[in-house]
Amino acid sequence: MATENKRPKRLPRIRFPRPRRRTAIGRALERFSRALTDWVGTSWAFGVALLVVITWAATGPLFGFSDTWQLVINTGTTIVTFLMVFLIQNTQNRDSEAMQIKLDELIRAIEGAQNALLDLEELEDEELDKLRQSYEQMAEIARNELRSRGQQEQGANA
Repeated sequence: MATENKRPKRLPRIRFPRPRRRTAIGRALERFSRALTDWVGTSWAFGVALLVVITWAATGPLFGFSDTWQLVINTGTTIVTFLMVFLIQNTQNRDSEAMQIKLDELIRAIEGAQNALLDLEELEDEELDKLRQSYEQMAEIARNELRSRGQQEQGANA
């Protein structure tokens, strides 16, 4: 009788680490950045930006297309772009962290999966390169097996 790896009926209780204590300012900035990120991703935000550009362009003749008139839009867009970089990075960090947690849970939950792959994002680049190379070798071996199996099937059908 083969030894079977049976899963426990109940998974162990997951204990979540205590969240980092944040200051009131940190919590307020987090709420503000989430709200702003949600709004900036809407079509209304695009409409407002488009309206600003149209208004700026329409005022060109009024200001004689002066250097100051051009400086207004250049400065405004530079400031907005600068701030948006931080909002985008914050959102990407949050999304990436959530995705990693979900992937870690899938790896943990699948029988036969290598739990050593959990939390890979914390490894050094050299360690990641070694793992990638070993998986590339495994993929190459699997492809070669498929090719040889396909050739065997062609020979059997001929």
